[in-house]
Amino acid sequence: MDVSLSQRSRQILEAIVEDYITTAEPVGSSAVARRHAMALSPATVRNVMASLEELGLLASPHTSAGRIPTDKGFRFYVDSLVSLRQITHREKRQILKHYRETGGNLTDLLRETSRTLSALSNYTGIVMAPRFTQGVFRHIEFIKLSAGRLLAILVAGNGAIQNRIIETDQEFSSEDLVRMGNYLNSMLEGLTISQVRDRVLTEMASDKSCYDRLMADALSLSRQALPDEQDELYIAGQSRIFEHPEFADVAKMREIFKAFEEKGRLVGLLEGCMNARGVQIFIGSETPLKEMTGMSLITSTYMTDDNTIGLLGVVGPTRMGYSNVIPIVDYTARLVSRLLTRE
Repeated sequence: MDVSLSQRSRQILEAIVEDYITTAEPVGSSAVARRHAMALSPATVRNVMASLEELGLLASPHTSAGRIPTDKGFRFYVDSLVSLRQITHREKRQILKHYRETGGNLTDLLRETSRTLSALSNYTGIVMAPRFTQGVFRHIEFIKLSAGRLLAILVAGNGAIQNRIIETDQEFSSEDLVRMGNYLNSMLEGLTISQVRDRVLTEMASDKSCYDRLMADALSLSRQALPDEQDELYIAGQSRIFEHPEFADVAKMREIFKAFEEKGRLVGLLEGCMNARGVQIFIGSETPLKEMTGMSLITSTYMTDDNTIGLLGVVGPTRMGYSNVIPIVDYTARLVSRLLTRE
């Protein structure tokens, strides 16, 4: 941010941001001088606050003589002033304990990650699974459920599993289903899931598939079993948002719930966060979703052993404890990457 502040102004801005994070109330000059043991009179602090307001870093609510940080003020604080704390050994043990209980299952691990992020931050935890369609194909299997219904089990190289029920007007024996699975597994080995879709469509259009009914049926079933190009999103602790006084308004609560329910739009926002590795912070108006006004998003990418990228993070009010949440998100992302990478 292209703003130059004196040491005094930086000290006062930091005090106001941290007091506001703690109290959710506008901060006055007397409180700043008193709470932070500054060798400054309230009048001097007040003059500095007025200058910070002119720079757009603070704002004056109509009902109070105190000031609150603007999105620009929070951005300056995060970029230049915040002191990040270290993750404690106790927190690390707590996180690892949760992961050991997942048994190594990818879906369970990612769902548990969203819960852990929420529990440690006291905000909403979000995890976007690695894009399944960019994972490497490992295995497909068909299981007969009942007349006209099959279960297709698709396994990616990173351990992700997608199950899909297929409706069919044909009857297949168990031997037929095994043969179809073997044929597909041999043909599709080593391709990404996206490439699998293209290969299946190409094979279905070729004449040779017409000579073998079982081959044609296998291709048709596999096409139905392939997932759409959508990411899975795990969200935990949505209700924690409403524990904060700035979201007590019913209309605002409704908007936030709408943002969480419309996962497609949220996924679109999160996909934009994958362009850069590591921790990213979006404050208030920096997020493109209007429902997230007054909220901040802290994210970090994580990697699987085949270099597929996923995303995790925390959503909370702009008045969130950045010094606490940023290290939690960073550590959790690095840990998930280690857990998903084979030694």
